[in-house]
Amino acid sequence: MEVLKIATAGSVDDGKSTLIGRLLYDTKSLTDDKLEAIERTSKQKGYDYLDFSLATDGLVAEREQGITIDVAHIYFSTATKSYIIADTPGHVEYTRNMVTGASTSQAAIILIDARKGVIEQTNRHFFINNLLRIKDVIVAINKMDLVNFSEDAYNDIKADFEELMGKRDYQDQKITFIPVSALKGDNVVNRSQNMDWYTGQTLLEHLEELDLQDIYNVGTPRFPVQYVIRPKTEEFHDFRGFAGKVYGGELSVGDEVVVLPSMTRSKIKAIYFYDTEYQTAPRRSSVTITLEDEVNVSRGDMLVKVGDLPIIDKQLTATISWMDSNQLTVGGKYVLQHGVNKTLAKVDAIDHKIHPDYSGIEENVSSLNMNDIAKVRLRLNKPIFYDRFKEHRTNGSFIIIDSRTNHTAGVGFIE
Repeated sequence: MEVLKIATAGSVDDGKSTLIGRLLYDTKSLTDDKLEAIERTSKQKGYDYLDFSLATDGLVAEREQGITIDVAHIYFSTATKSYIIADTPGHVEYTRNMVTGASTSQAAIILIDARKGVIEQTNRHFFINNLLRIKDVIVAINKMDLVNFSEDAYNDIKADFEELMGKRDYQDQKITFIPVSALKGDNVVNRSQNMDWYTGQTLLEHLEELDLQDIYNVGTPRFPVQYVIRPKTEEFHDFRGFAGKVYGGELSVGDEVVVLPSMTRSKIKAIYFYDTEYQTAPRRSSVTITLEDEVNVSRGDMLVKVGDLPIIDKQLTATISWMDSNQLTVGGKYVLQHGVNKTLAKVDAIDHKIHPDYSGIEENVSSLNMNDIAKVRLRLNKPIFYDRFKEHRTNGSFIIIDSRTNHTAGVGFIE
């Protein structure tokens, strides 16, 4: 069954958790005990409706304040797809959590309160989805019941958001607008009887029809080696396979490849998935590859097609989202992890800080605080083989580790 990962984003009280709870309820994905707990707590609070946000807000502080703080991953399935929803917080101080939730997602839902329209936080949520190259974005205009299901209110918000779309630099993004009422259930799973003027799909219908191959970014094929398989059994005495995941494009038997960093050439002899052989490994497939020649390949090496080499360099410029309470400073030394490879990195310069609400940049910056986003130049102690993030999401990103605390201090998207 296909698995679709979705990130949600919205400002405080836009109804993110309620929307997810409604999805779970209407797809009958809530367990009996969870549903009983929601009914009981809703009555205790004096509500005459079910508070579906209780299905996702798991921390005590979240339930007490009625907000989302941490990134929660919610799982549910339909007859055709399995879904993983990253319920990310909307507060400005949790920008790093939004980046974390969206970093592994293939689609995103941005919620807008129909009463408030496009606000500063909406700009920030759209900026992050644009930065992370999320290809399919659903703009769910929620709480339509509080504006009497007004088509004019929907069209006004849609026009404002389309104006915001003019500021993006990722033009392949597909934006879909859906008016919903998470509390009442309109256009979430079931079609609304209150908005006859809307002829599009419900939220679930749209998610069900997303083609997973289409929403993955297409690039040149990259095969980072995760593990070298040497069974050393009587049956497979000389077998030497390289296990990993194909990113960006596809690899086929007979393709001439280069092993990085050694630059050794060979041809793909066979492609295995468990004990079955295939002629072609499509992108996003986890396979084992054997080569025609006995070449030295280790964990952390990469197989690429001849003529499709990535950039191999010790210097790079990247957009960095800083996630640590300790500042990033010019001259600071960190561990940069790119795929499974780690190398020491020094911050050469901070070119400028980027305001994620599209309000501009800030120059003459010498340090970054938690939740800051900036363009940073790094110098490494050994070369890495990378692509620009705009061209290859997987091979164009990395994490920064503080060697003193071993914390993941930041994430980077290579320019």
